[in-house]
Amino acid sequence: MTDSDHLRALVRDVADFPKAGIVFRDITPLLKDPTGLQGTIDALTTPWVAEDVDFVAGIEARGFVLGPAVALRLGAGFLPVRKAGKLPCAVARQEYELEYGSATIELHRDALSQGDRVVIVDDVLATGGTAGAAVALVESLGATVVGLSFLVELTALEGRTRVDGRHIESVITY
Repeated sequence: MTDSDHLRALVRDVADFPKAGIVFRDITPLLKDPTGLQGTIDALTTPWVAEDVDFVAGIEARGFVLGPAVALRLGAGFLPVRKAGKLPCAVARQEYELEYGSATIELHRDALSQGDRVVIVDDVLATGGTAGAAVALVESLGATVVGLSFLVELTALEGRTRVDGRHIESVITY
């Protein structure tokens, strides 16, 4: 069994959540398992070890769980990419479209400087809207997105097309 197969076996499928016809990929059993958690952080970190990363930007909310561990492994700082209205100081913001409306993410305006090198981390790449917005937000502050790292990618939703041309690493694909 490969490492990704071991990790995939720890992801629980929940039928009809959050609504009928959806299969939710629940990563909490994987996070609960010490070997699964270690393997997850290893897999999310390995592609970026030689990339001279300054910061890991974790997308709310599960990117907050995974991102700090990746940042520590890379010897980088961690930056929370938050939903609108959650950060206390001046922010840069990026709005993006969802299938049922729009949303906004924010990052402190002073979080990044010209030339900083950033890896974006999140749990799932689905339609790519949030990932694309995170890339635009980081770049709006003058930083360079080295790449994006996801635990799970739902390939049928073609999220990669929203972050086309970027180095994307996904640990588990469905």
